[in-house]
Amino acid sequence: MSTAQQPAATQLQQALRSGAFVVTTEVSPPVAADVADFIAKAMPLKGLATAVNVTDGAGAKTHLSSLVAAHFMLQNGIEPILQMTCRDRNRLALQADLLGAMALGIRNLLLLSGDSPKLGDQPDTKAAGDLDSKGLLAIAQRMRIEHRLPPGTEIKGNTALVLGAADVPIDPPPDWNPASLRAKIEAGADFVQTQFCMDMDIARRYAARLLDLGIAQRLPVLIGVCPIPSGKSARWMKEKLFGTIIPDAIIARLDAAADAREEGKKICVELLRELAAIPGIAGAHIMAPVNPSVVPEVIAGARVTALRRAPV
Repeated sequence: MSTAQQPAATQLQQALRSGAFVVTTEVSPPVAADVADFIAKAMPLKGLATAVNVTDGAGAKTHLSSLVAAHFMLQNGIEPILQMTCRDRNRLALQADLLGAMALGIRNLLLLSGDSPKLGDQPDTKAAGDLDSKGLLAIAQRMRIEHRLPPGTEIKGNTALVLGAADVPIDPPPDWNPASLRAKIEAGADFVQTQFCMDMDIARRYAARLLDLGIAQRLPVLIGVCPIPSGKSARWMKEKLFGTIIPDAIIARLDAAADAREEGKKICVELLRELAAIPGIAGAHIMAPVNPSVVPEVIAGARVTALRRAPV
């Protein structure tokens, strides 16, 4: 039985299959040994977001283990998407953490290469560099399908996983061939979350090309958006975050607004509704590292639980 024919392993997988417009978001584990405050801040997302990413050493800085944080979220009824980066662990440690996720019942994963340690607060750190994200996808795929580690060692127990990957949307030129996305599909990816793309014309052209190439039909794509709190923040994101797409019109709206934070939330709500109407887009991924407390308001304001994605 193929993974597409098997019963959904998570609410996220069920939603992706159902045709609902899926909205995910993310939280960063604390620099703390007590998770009470972290859980309290995450709880408003319960019942609003389909699933919530738990970042793994975001910004190449030390935080509480994403596996541990995801476990506590699951215990509190919030479905996590465990982010795992290849930066900090070799393949043995990564496989151990995959087994740990399976044992804890954490089924959604987003597998990433990770930010360079040179960007963090301990720049002398050496990256593991043993695998890239596609290599880790392939290992996770074998573990869940064959119930075996790469040497052939049998894995006992429930190995179901829902595997995610990342992408950077572009305004596709005529000859565009997304080789990286194709490779991630072949490696086992079940869904994709993208970098910020706040330009809906580019999102339409990106999605249309993925449909033309038969990719969007096989791989649900969630477009990254943000409730940007100010024009200054928008300019910084556009200049400093690789692959970020923010149109000048949005920056101008934020600059002109009497309350830029409220305008940023309003813009994000508008974008969520627009994305739901674009064929080939399965949902959105809201990232708000500067002002995460506004995300529940944005999701509720867009009434995302009532949104259906556009028919393909």
